[in-house]
Amino acid sequence: MSFRPFKAMTFDVVGTLIDFEAGILNHVRQVSGEAGKAHGDDDILQAYRYARAKKDAGWFPDDLERCYHLMAAQLGLPDSEEHARGLAQSVRNWPAFPDSVEALKRLRKHFKLVAMTNAQRWALDFMAKTLENPFDHEFTIDDSRYEKPDPQYFAFVRGALSTDGIRFEDIIHTAQSQYHDIGVAMRLGYPTCWIERRFDKQGSGGTLESERTEPTHHFRSLAELADAVDAELLSQSA
Repeated sequence: MSFRPFKAMTFDVVGTLIDFEAGILNHVRQVSGEAGKAHGDDDILQAYRYARAKKDAGWFPDDLERCYHLMAAQLGLPDSEEHARGLAQSVRNWPAFPDSVEALKRLRKHFKLVAMTNAQRWALDFMAKTLENPFDHEFTIDDSRYEKPDPQYFAFVRGALSTDGIRFEDIIHTAQSQYHDIGVAMRLGYPTCWIERRFDKQGSGGTLESERTEPTHHFRSLAELADAVDAELLSQSA
């Protein structure tokens, strides 16, 4: 499918543009001392994934305080309110993937860029700054009141973008998570770009496991997506 018909590219942020797994691992390693050395990265991410999937989960990333207590109990990590708050507040310093900033600058030459995150507004403010504020529109769980993969989130964003003259057929959705984004977006009729961030790793890391849905486009990095877009659209405009 050509990229030419699209005016807007919507993005998942956490896991697609921001490396939340690195952020969680960095914090746990910093506070856990000797207790953390007994566990590999997969053990820590699996404990996070299970904690986040509980039915009483709250809004992200405030919910990371609850998650830390569960992770600490499972992994034998030091536990306190300070440790738990620290994980939630560590979001302020979570890193972007190495290709995110430059690729977003390239993509912004072709599309309006739209953040569509399950994170709360306060967290997106820090993440957007880390990404050098690339977005034309930003949507959070505070705005939508729904969390992906709920189709209501997509409906909310579609309605909001319509006020900027962006129609459903103008949108292509880009994300890493099959569970939160690619599956539901394809079912709703959105063309998608799947950024398979974990292509060289086993398991699903910190993301909930899901049946794989075939996307419209499949890339291993955001840089690959930007290369493909430039290759088509810049050559056609020359």
